[in-house]
Amino acid sequence: LGADEVTKLTRTPKAEVYAQIETDLRNAEAVLDWSAAQKGRITKGACLSLLGKVLLYQDKFTEAATALERVISQNQYQLIDNYTELFSVANEGNSETVFDVEYSGAEGGSYGCLICLEGNAAPGFHGIRQYNGPEYGDGNSYNLPTEKLYNSFAAGDIRRDASVLDIDAFIAAQPNSDNITYAVGGGGHTGYYNNKYIKRQGEIGLPDNDLTSPVNYRVIRYADVLLMAAEAHNRAMPANDAKAREYLKLVRDRVNMPEINSGGAQLTQDIWAERQYELSGEGHRFFDLVRTGEAAKEIPGFVTGKHELFPLPQVEIDLAGGNWSQNANY
Repeated sequence: LGADEVTKLTRTPKAEVYAQIETDLRNAEAVLDWSAAQKGRITKGACLSLLGKVLLYQDKFTEAATALERVISQNQYQLIDNYTELFSVANEGNSETVFDVEYSGAEGGSYGCLICLEGNAAPGFHGIRQYNGPEYGDGNSYNLPTEKLYNSFAAGDIRRDASVLDIDAFIAAQPNSDNITYAVGGGGHTGYYNNKYIKRQGEIGLPDNDLTSPVNYRVIRYADVLLMAAEAHNRAMPANDAKAREYLKLVRDRVNMPEINSGGAQLTQDIWAERQYELSGEGHRFFDLVRTGEAAKEIPGFVTGKHELFPLPQVEIDLAGGNWSQNANY
Protein backbone atom coordinates (compact mmCIF):
# COMPACT_ATOMS: atom_id res chain seq x y z
CA LEU A 1 0.00 0.00 0.00
CA GLY A 2 1.13 3.52 -0.69
CA ALA A 3 1.21 6.20 2.00
CA ASP A 4 -1.93 7.83 0.61
CA GLU A 5 -3.81 4.50 0.72
CA VAL A 6 -2.88 3.81 4.34
CA THR A 7 -4.62 6.96 5.52
CA LYS A 8 -7.88 5.83 3.89
CA LEU A 9 -8.08 2.37 5.47
CA THR A 10 -10.73 1.79 8.12
CA ARG A 11 -10.64 -0.94 10.76
CA THR A 12 -12.07 -4.25 9.59
CA PRO A 13 -14.84 -5.63 11.84
CA LYS A 14 -13.82 -8.53 14.09
CA ALA A 15 -16.32 -10.90 12.45
CA GLU A 16 -14.80 -10.28 9.01
CA VAL A 17 -11.29 -10.96 10.33
CA TYR A 18 -12.42 -14.26 11.86
CA ALA A 19 -14.20 -15.21 8.63
CA GLN A 20 -11.02 -14.63 6.64
CA ILE A 21 -8.97 -16.67 9.12
CA GLU A 22 -11.44 -19.54 8.80
CA THR A 23 -11.31 -19.37 5.01
CA ASP A 24 -7.52 -19.32 4.99
CA LEU A 25 -7.28 -22.31 7.33
CA ARG A 26 -9.87 -24.36 5.44
CA ASN A 27 -8.11 -23.66 2.16
CA ALA A 28 -4.74 -24.57 3.68
CA GLU A 29 -5.80 -27.84 5.29
CA ALA A 30 -7.27 -29.01 2.01
CA VAL A 31 -3.81 -29.10 0.42
CA LEU A 32 -1.66 -30.05 3.43
CA ASP A 33 -0.45 -33.52 4.40
CA TRP A 34 -0.63 -35.08 7.85
CA SER A 35 3.16 -35.28 7.99
CA ALA A 36 5.83 -32.80 6.91
CA ALA A 37 9.17 -33.46 5.24
CA GLN A 38 10.91 -30.98 7.56
CA LYS A 39 10.46 -30.14 11.23
CA GLY A 40 8.59 -26.93 11.83
CA ARG A 41 6.46 -27.12 8.69
CA ILE A 42 2.69 -26.78 8.99
CA THR A 43 0.74 -30.03 8.72
CA LYS A 44 -2.93 -30.80 8.21
CA GLY A 45 -3.17 -31.67 11.91
CA ALA A 46 -1.72 -28.33 12.98
CA CYS A 47 -4.01 -26.46 10.60
CA LEU A 48 -7.16 -28.27 11.77
CA SER A 49 -6.17 -27.80 15.42
CA LEU A 50 -5.78 -24.07 14.88
CA LEU A 51 -9.10 -23.99 13.02
CA GLY A 52 -10.73 -25.72 15.98
CA LYS A 53 -9.27 -23.10 18.29
CA VAL A 54 -10.49 -20.24 16.08
CA LEU A 55 -13.99 -21.72 16.06
CA LEU A 56 -13.91 -22.28 19.84
CA TYR A 57 -12.99 -18.63 20.37
CA GLN A 58 -16.14 -17.66 18.46
CA ASP A 59 -18.35 -20.05 20.48
CA LYS A 60 -18.94 -22.16 17.35
CA PHE A 61 -18.78 -25.29 19.43
CA THR A 62 -20.27 -27.84 17.04
CA GLU A 63 -17.98 -26.73 14.22
CA ALA A 64 -15.00 -26.69 16.59
CA ALA A 65 -15.75 -30.24 17.72
CA THR A 66 -15.93 -31.39 14.08
CA ALA A 67 -12.53 -29.88 13.22
CA LEU A 68 -10.85 -31.24 16.34
CA GLU A 69 -12.39 -34.70 15.90
CA ARG A 70 -10.68 -34.94 12.53
CA VAL A 71 -7.34 -34.50 14.32
CA ILE A 72 -8.15 -36.99 17.06
CA SER A 73 -9.60 -39.68 14.78
CA GLN A 74 -6.50 -39.64 12.57
CA ASN A 75 -4.46 -41.20 15.43
CA GLN A 76 -1.47 -39.14 14.33
CA TYR A 77 -0.72 -37.90 17.84
CA GLN A 78 -0.41 -39.47 21.29
CA LEU A 79 0.22 -38.12 24.78
CA ILE A 80 3.73 -39.02 25.92
CA ASP A 81 3.94 -41.02 29.14
CA ASN A 82 6.01 -38.62 31.24
CA TYR A 83 4.67 -35.08 31.60
CA THR A 84 7.93 -33.86 33.14
CA GLU A 85 9.81 -34.59 29.90
CA LEU A 86 7.56 -32.49 27.66
CA PHE A 87 9.76 -29.41 27.62
CA SER A 88 13.24 -30.87 27.39
CA VAL A 89 15.30 -30.16 24.29
CA ALA A 90 16.04 -33.87 23.95
CA ASN A 91 12.34 -34.72 23.72
CA GLU A 92 11.26 -32.16 21.12
CA GLY A 93 9.20 -33.36 18.19
CA ASN A 94 7.62 -36.16 20.23
CA SER A 95 4.26 -37.82 19.54
CA GLU A 96 2.42 -35.04 21.40
CA THR A 97 3.83 -32.26 19.21
CA VAL A 98 1.22 -30.79 16.88
CA PHE A 99 3.12 -27.61 16.12
CA ASP A 100 6.32 -26.06 17.51
CA VAL A 101 8.21 -22.92 16.61
CA GLU A 102 11.69 -24.30 15.98
CA TYR A 103 14.73 -22.63 17.59
CA SER A 104 18.48 -23.08 17.43
CA GLY A 105 21.15 -22.04 19.90
CA ALA A 106 23.79 -21.73 17.19
CA GLU A 107 23.66 -17.97 16.65
CA GLY A 108 23.16 -15.23 19.17
CA GLY A 109 22.00 -11.64 18.90
CA SER A 110 21.96 -8.84 21.43
CA TYR A 111 19.58 -6.67 23.40
CA GLY A 112 20.01 -4.19 20.57
CA CYS A 113 19.12 -6.78 17.93
CA LEU A 114 16.69 -9.33 19.30
CA ILE A 115 15.58 -10.17 15.76
CA CYS A 116 19.13 -11.38 15.09
CA LEU A 117 18.61 -14.33 17.43
CA GLU A 118 18.14 -17.83 16.10
CA GLY A 119 17.36 -18.99 19.62
CA ASN A 120 14.37 -18.63 21.92
CA ALA A 121 14.79 -15.54 24.11
CA ALA A 122 11.95 -16.42 26.49
CA PRO A 123 13.82 -18.89 28.78
CA GLY A 124 16.44 -16.24 29.50
CA PHE A 125 13.86 -13.64 30.38
CA HIS A 126 12.01 -16.15 32.57
CA GLY A 127 15.16 -17.35 34.33
CA ILE A 128 16.56 -16.72 37.80
CA ARG A 129 18.52 -13.49 38.16
CA GLN A 130 22.22 -13.93 39.06
CA TYR A 131 21.64 -17.54 40.08
CA ASN A 132 24.77 -19.56 40.92
CA GLY A 133 23.45 -23.01 41.83
CA PRO A 134 22.89 -26.38 40.13
CA GLU A 135 20.57 -27.39 37.28
CA TYR A 136 19.46 -23.90 36.23
CA GLY A 137 21.19 -21.01 34.48
CA ASP A 138 21.08 -17.25 34.92
CA GLY A 139 18.13 -15.17 33.71
CA ASN A 140 16.16 -11.96 34.08
CA SER A 141 13.20 -13.01 36.28
CA TYR A 142 10.23 -11.85 34.20
CA ASN A 143 6.81 -13.45 33.67
CA LEU A 144 6.81 -15.06 37.10
CA PRO A 145 4.16 -17.53 38.27
CA THR A 146 2.18 -16.70 41.40
CA GLU A 147 1.73 -18.46 44.69
CA LYS A 148 -1.98 -18.74 43.82
CA LEU A 149 -1.14 -20.85 40.77
CA TYR A 150 1.33 -23.00 42.71
CA ASN A 151 -1.24 -23.71 45.43
CA SER A 152 -4.07 -24.41 42.98
CA PHE A 153 -2.75 -27.83 41.95
CA ALA A 154 -4.23 -30.88 43.67
CA ALA A 155 -2.05 -32.86 46.05
CA GLY A 156 0.10 -35.30 44.10
CA ASP A 157 -0.31 -33.57 40.74
CA ILE A 158 3.16 -33.79 39.20
CA ARG A 159 2.31 -30.92 36.87
CA ARG A 160 2.80 -28.45 39.71
CA ASP A 161 6.54 -28.93 40.06
CA ALA A 162 6.99 -29.57 36.34
CA SER A 163 5.36 -26.22 35.62
CA VAL A 164 6.33 -24.03 38.58
CA LEU A 165 9.73 -23.92 40.27
CA ASP A 166 9.64 -23.01 43.97
CA ILE A 167 13.17 -21.64 44.02
CA ASP A 168 13.63 -21.44 47.78
CA ALA A 169 12.40 -25.01 48.30
CA PHE A 170 14.67 -26.20 45.51
CA ILE A 171 17.72 -24.49 47.02
CA ALA A 172 16.93 -25.78 50.52
CA ALA A 173 16.99 -29.35 49.17
CA GLN A 174 20.53 -28.98 47.78
CA PRO A 175 23.52 -30.26 49.83
CA ASN A 176 25.36 -26.95 49.40
CA SER A 177 22.30 -24.76 49.89
CA ASP A 178 24.18 -22.18 52.01
CA ASN A 179 26.37 -21.32 49.03
CA ILE A 180 23.56 -20.86 46.49
CA THR A 181 22.35 -17.32 45.91
CA TYR A 182 20.21 -15.40 43.46
CA ALA A 183 18.94 -11.85 43.01
CA VAL A 184 15.60 -10.18 42.33
CA GLY A 185 15.23 -9.29 38.65
CA GLY A 186 13.26 -6.67 36.80
CA GLY A 187 10.03 -8.64 37.03
CA GLY A 188 10.02 -8.56 40.82
CA HIS A 189 9.90 -11.62 43.04
CA THR A 190 7.15 -14.14 43.77
CA GLY A 191 9.42 -17.01 44.80
CA TYR A 192 8.35 -18.96 41.72
CA TYR A 193 9.62 -19.42 38.16
CA ASN A 194 8.25 -20.92 34.95
CA ASN A 195 9.85 -24.37 35.00
CA LYS A 196 8.82 -25.11 31.41
CA TYR A 197 10.73 -22.24 29.84
CA ILE A 198 13.79 -21.46 31.97
CA LYS A 199 17.54 -21.39 31.40
CA ARG A 200 19.19 -24.68 32.30
CA GLN A 201 22.80 -25.69 32.83
CA GLY A 202 23.02 -27.45 29.46
CA GLU A 203 22.38 -24.15 27.67
CA ILE A 204 25.18 -22.20 29.35
CA GLY A 205 27.93 -21.14 26.97
CA LEU A 206 25.69 -20.53 23.97
CA PRO A 207 26.24 -17.29 22.01
CA ASP A 208 24.64 -14.35 23.88
CA ASN A 209 23.79 -16.74 26.67
CA ASP A 210 21.22 -14.52 28.42
CA LEU A 211 19.12 -14.40 25.27
CA THR A 212 19.72 -17.65 23.41
CA SER A 213 17.99 -20.98 24.05
CA PRO A 214 17.45 -23.89 21.63
CA VAL A 215 14.16 -24.78 23.35
CA ASN A 216 11.26 -24.82 20.90
CA TYR A 217 8.09 -22.89 21.69
CA ARG A 218 5.25 -25.39 21.97
CA VAL A 219 2.37 -23.73 20.12
CA ILE A 220 -0.05 -26.67 20.00
CA ARG A 221 0.24 -29.88 22.02
CA TYR A 222 -2.10 -32.85 21.65
CA ALA A 223 -3.24 -32.36 25.25
CA ASP A 224 -4.49 -28.92 24.21
CA VAL A 225 -6.36 -30.49 21.28
CA LEU A 226 -8.06 -32.96 23.64
CA LEU A 227 -9.07 -30.24 26.09
CA MET A 228 -10.38 -27.98 23.33
CA ALA A 229 -12.38 -30.90 21.95
CA ALA A 230 -13.70 -31.68 25.44
CA GLU A 231 -14.88 -28.09 25.85
CA ALA A 232 -16.42 -28.00 22.36
CA HIS A 233 -18.42 -31.19 23.01
CA ASN A 234 -19.51 -30.00 26.45
CA ARG A 235 -20.69 -26.57 25.24
CA ALA A 236 -22.24 -27.67 21.93
CA MET A 237 -26.00 -27.88 21.43
CA PRO A 238 -26.79 -30.65 22.04
CA ALA A 239 -23.89 -31.35 24.37
CA ASN A 240 -21.94 -34.60 24.41
CA ASP A 241 -20.65 -34.66 27.97
CA ALA A 242 -19.66 -38.32 27.73
CA LYS A 243 -17.21 -37.52 24.94
CA ALA A 244 -15.98 -34.46 26.85
CA ARG A 245 -15.28 -36.57 29.96
CA GLU A 246 -13.50 -39.18 27.81
CA TYR A 247 -11.00 -36.62 26.55
CA LEU A 248 -10.62 -35.00 29.95
CA LYS A 249 -9.87 -38.43 31.42
CA LEU A 250 -7.09 -39.04 28.90
CA VAL A 251 -5.31 -35.87 30.01
CA ARG A 252 -5.76 -36.59 33.72
CA ASP A 253 -4.83 -40.28 33.49
CA ARG A 254 -1.38 -39.32 32.23
CA VAL A 255 -0.62 -37.58 35.56
CA ASN A 256 -2.56 -40.05 37.75
CA MET A 257 -5.32 -37.62 38.65
CA PRO A 258 -8.77 -39.05 39.48
CA GLU A 259 -11.56 -39.21 36.93
CA ILE A 260 -14.05 -36.32 36.82
CA ASN A 261 -17.72 -37.32 36.54
CA SER A 262 -19.45 -33.93 36.42
CA GLY A 263 -21.65 -32.66 33.60
CA GLY A 264 -23.14 -29.48 32.22
CA ALA A 265 -21.90 -26.16 33.58
CA GLN A 266 -19.80 -27.83 36.28
CA LEU A 267 -18.00 -29.90 33.66
CA THR A 268 -17.29 -26.69 31.74
CA GLN A 269 -15.63 -25.25 34.84
CA ASP A 270 -13.68 -28.48 35.36
CA ILE A 271 -12.37 -28.38 31.78
CA TRP A 272 -11.33 -24.73 32.15
CA ALA A 273 -9.52 -25.58 35.40
CA GLU A 274 -7.78 -28.51 33.71
CA ARG A 275 -6.51 -26.19 30.99
CA GLN A 276 -4.82 -24.12 33.69
CA TYR A 277 -3.16 -27.14 35.30
CA GLU A 278 -2.12 -28.78 32.04
CA LEU A 279 -1.07 -25.69 30.06
CA SER A 280 0.15 -23.22 32.69
CA GLY A 281 3.16 -21.20 31.60
CA GLU A 282 2.53 -21.94 27.91
CA GLY A 283 0.75 -18.71 26.95
CA HIS A 284 -2.91 -19.80 26.97
CA ARG A 285 -4.32 -18.66 30.31
CA PHE A 286 -4.97 -14.96 29.66
CA PHE A 287 -6.73 -15.67 26.38
CA ASP A 288 -8.78 -18.47 27.94
CA LEU A 289 -9.95 -16.13 30.68
CA VAL A 290 -10.87 -13.40 28.21
CA ARG A 291 -12.77 -15.63 25.78
CA THR A 292 -14.75 -17.30 28.59
CA GLY A 293 -15.59 -14.04 30.38
CA GLU A 294 -13.71 -15.11 33.51
CA ALA A 295 -10.88 -12.57 33.38
CA ALA A 296 -12.32 -10.03 35.82
CA LYS A 297 -12.73 -12.78 38.44
CA GLU A 298 -9.16 -14.02 38.15
CA ILE A 299 -6.94 -11.07 37.17
CA PRO A 300 -6.52 -8.26 39.73
CA GLY A 301 -7.35 -4.88 38.21
CA PHE A 302 -8.85 -6.32 35.02
CA VAL A 303 -11.60 -4.05 33.67
CA THR A 304 -14.21 -5.78 31.52
CA GLY A 305 -14.73 -3.93 28.27
CA LYS A 306 -11.21 -2.49 28.35
CA HIS A 307 -8.42 -4.89 29.14
CA GLU A 308 -9.41 -7.55 26.62
CA LEU A 309 -7.37 -5.46 24.18
CA PHE A 310 -4.25 -3.30 24.39
CA PRO A 311 -4.59 0.36 23.41
CA LEU A 312 -3.67 1.26 19.85
CA PRO A 313 -0.42 3.24 19.70
CA GLN A 314 -1.26 6.86 18.96
CA VAL A 315 1.31 6.92 16.17
CA GLU A 316 -0.68 4.22 14.33
CA ILE A 317 -3.90 6.20 14.70
CA ASP A 318 -2.11 9.25 13.34
CA LEU A 319 -0.64 7.30 10.41
CA ALA A 320 -4.15 6.07 9.56
CA GLY A 321 -5.26 9.66 9.14
CA GLY A 322 -7.58 9.50 12.12
CA ASN A 323 -9.73 6.77 10.52
CA TRP A 324 -9.03 4.40 13.39
CA SER A 325 -10.74 4.97 16.71
CA GLN A 326 -8.98 4.05 19.93
CA ASN A 327 -10.01 0.80 21.61
CA ALA A 328 -12.78 1.16 24.17
CA ASN A 329 -12.11 2.90 27.51
CA TYR A 330 -8.56 4.05 26.73
